[in-house]
Amino acid sequence: MTSNKILGIDLGTTNSAFAVMEGGDPEIIVNSEGDRTTPSVVAFTDDERLVGKPAKNQAIQNPEKTIASIKRHMGEEDYTVEIEGEDYTPEEISAMILQKIKHDAEEYLGDDIEKAVITVPAYFSDRQRQATKDAGEIAGFDVERIINEPTAASMAYGLEDDADQTVLVYDLGGGTFDVSILDLGGGVYEVVATNGDNDLGGDDWDHAIIDWLAEQFEAEHGVDLREDRQALQRLKDAAEEAKIELSSRKETEINLPFITAGDDGPIHLEESMTRAKFESLTSDLIERTVEPTEQALEDAGYEKGDIDEVLLVGGSTRMPQVAEKVEELIGEEPQKNVNPDEAVALGAAIQGGVLGGEVDDVVLLDVTPLSLGIEVKGGLFERLIEKNTTIPTEESKVFTTAADNQTSVQVRVFQGERELAEKNELLGEFHLTGIPPAPAGTPQIEVGFSIDENGIVNVSAEDKGTGTSEEITIEGGAGLSDEEIDRLQEEAEEHAEEDQQRRERIEARNSAEAAIQRAETLLEENEEVDDEIRESVEAAVEDLEETIDDEDAEADDIEAATETLSKELQEIGKQVYQDAGAGAAGGAAGAGAAGAGAAGGPGAAGGAGMGGGMGGGPNPGAGGPDAGDDEYVDADFEDVEDESDDDGDDS
Repeated sequence: MTSNKILGIDLGTTNSAFAVMEGGDPEIIVNSEGDRTTPSVVAFTDDERLVGKPAKNQAIQNPEKTIASIKRHMGEEDYTVEIEGEDYTPEEISAMILQKIKHDAEEYLGDDIEKAVITVPAYFSDRQRQATKDAGEIAGFDVERIINEPTAASMAYGLEDDADQTVLVYDLGGGTFDVSILDLGGGVYEVVATNGDNDLGGDDWDHAIIDWLAEQFEAEHGVDLREDRQALQRLKDAAEEAKIELSSRKETEINLPFITAGDDGPIHLEESMTRAKFESLTSDLIERTVEPTEQALEDAGYEKGDIDEVLLVGGSTRMPQVAEKVEELIGEEPQKNVNPDEAVALGAAIQGGVLGGEVDDVVLLDVTPLSLGIEVKGGLFERLIEKNTTIPTEESKVFTTAADNQTSVQVRVFQGERELAEKNELLGEFHLTGIPPAPAGTPQIEVGFSIDENGIVNVSAEDKGTGTSEEITIEGGAGLSDEEIDRLQEEAEEHAEEDQQRRERIEARNSAEAAIQRAETLLEENEEVDDEIRESVEAAVEDLEETIDDEDAEADDIEAATETLSKELQEIGKQVYQDAGAGAAGGAAGAGAAGAGAAGGPGAAGGAGMGGGMGGGPNPGAGGPDAGDDEYVDADFEDVEDESDDDGDDS
């Protein structure tokens, strides 16, 4: 059955969380491992694809095929990860994480989930937002809304306190930093200003520790551990653990035995790090949050004394230096009643409740983080929509040609705050043709921008003389079309079935191997077993071993052969029981037979690990996983007043 609930998803750089409205309140959903957050990690092994904690747990043994922090590359057009000769885009890797989230949510709720609200950093560009939406669709979601993470966090906070107030949300995640200022009151959440740094997050604090450890070790032993993939992965894990420990302790010990080997044998890494040392190593990182925070205040027209509450969001805000810096900047002690790991997902669930009709009297007024415009004559950036404009919104402006007899123009769309277009991010471009030849400055070309609730941009251009028009919805990431999304979704679904089959086969094999081991033990311990029974058991063992070794054998085949062996083992139990009578020995033999049946039964859990830390536990998540021959004049537009419409220039 398909649920009408809308899942709220915080798709994080290092960890993700998901929630849903239950009984009028947002509730975090635990994943299949029983945790409230899911590592945003994907790994490939010889047998299956792992997502979440299983992927993170085997990263040291399998660093080359383990992918983490893929969110930092969302929207990068040419970025791919190569695994075993196959290239994966950030959207595809993110879709694998989202598929696990979808699967775990459905298992938890007992219903199919089709709709989702997914959060993104407030400072994500249109391209990055579209890439996130694409990832959701590849994973099988209808993405109802893309909302900003700080805004979502404020909704989780505001649901508990609906008083009129101005709130600053300081969001330091694993890979991004955002700061947003909102006016809350009467169920209205109005974003006044936002700013941030998409290349600053908790991972950078980890890297500072990694570099320090590596430099200390190299100075002492002459070996750079960062050049060894496996040693580097151990450093990463140790750095993250040290960072977490130093959030609550003044000092921590970092011990990595057998980290490498020299001429005289194994070398161990042993270091102590104090919180003071950690903070001195990362002081430049915390300072990078100051300028965006001050800029957001300036853009909002507020002084720090105008801020009523400060919310800290993102696991990285647990570091004491963060709270100290924020209090120094704002003069207000941050709230401590908001869980930094869960607030964003809870807020996304609330927005899902609003869209689904479960939550009334809540209005979200978000903003676009960066200005949008086009390139005009001289390579200048002409803004049509200014940053921090409330969305959805639309604006238009009239331009003209810069050359005589110009019959076409190229519209190049940019996003950013630089005055030269090329210094901003190029979102897309298209051509408007069929303009009648005329002297420069005569044609009137109206360019219109619209931004929807998800922050997705649509741009149009119309020759007002002929009515000829063109438009484009800016594509994100690799510029995925609907057909490409459908294809990737089909591939993801195909891989999901394939991964499920692999998992079932591994579980069946684990059960089979346990049954074989039990059979060998029973035969050794009970030499008096009749030759006929012994031969039957040995034949069943041989048949099961052949079935396991048969690459074409499916899980059902292995389970059937395991069941046959299980029944033969029961015959041993019967004989031992009959020979020994119904006394204690018989009871023990019966228990042994029952144990053999349990070990060999097709429903037995696959407890035995199989290389690289992979076991037969619950499925960790499925996944994948021109413009003709016309000669165009680049967009040398000139801004003009619209003579036929006084409102033509309304930017």
